Amino acid sequence: MENRRILVIEDDPDILEILEYNLANEGFEVVCATDGERGLREAASNKPALVLLDLMLPGIPGLEVCRRLRSEPDLRNVPIIIVTAKGEEADAVAGLEVGADDYVTKPFRIRELMARVNAVLRRTAEPPPLDESRLVCGGIVVDLLRHEVSVDDEQVELTLAEFRLLAALAQQPGRVFPGASLVRQITAGGYQISERNVDVHIAALRRKLGGHGTTITSVRGIGYKFKEDDGA
Repeated sequence: MENRRILVIEDDPDILEILEYNLANEGFEVVCATDGERGLREAASNKPALVLLDLMLPGIPGLEVCRRLRSEPDLRNVPIIIVTAKGEEADAVAGLEVGADDYVTKPFRIRELMARVNAVLRRTAEPPPLDESRLVCGGIVVDLLRHEVSVDDEQVELTLAEFRLLAALAQQPGRVFPGASLVRQITAGGYQISERNVDVHIAALRRKLGGHGTTITSVRGIGYKFKEDDGA
């Protein structure tokens, strides 16, 4: 059976009520938590399909909750959408760096938020429409069906956005992808993020690839490309 459970970690009772009501109207089972510690417990016991995470939480802050979710083997692939106050985009970018998949700013429009939730869940449920299931690029191996990446025979955990970026670049080595094109690769047209967020995901991806991170190169004023030969 399809998992329709969404965990909302939010300490503002008015926002929590709005989210719970609208998610339930969309057919989701909603689990709520009003602080970071309880949110982590609910995530472990309920195994949600997606987490809506406020950053300004009592107790354990949202960034640390995100970090801990990404460190848990049973939860590291659960999509996370950060909900943050307007003017705190720097914190939202920090959330992307520790593994969140997207963010929205308060005040938000419910229709936009619902569209993002559904888009993220669709991308998680559907395998990427790819012709080849396994890419070998020097010491980097990308298994497109298993959604796994290894570097020098060691498995590397990537967020959904990082995986989609790596898969797009590695499938066409040498091709330069403009930032707008990479935005589409991340979102599959489901929602809009800025090209600045692409830069953040690329930086995180390079770090996770270690010595092979230089395989992803910047093309000034255009975007990024994957080296045709991985010399790392």
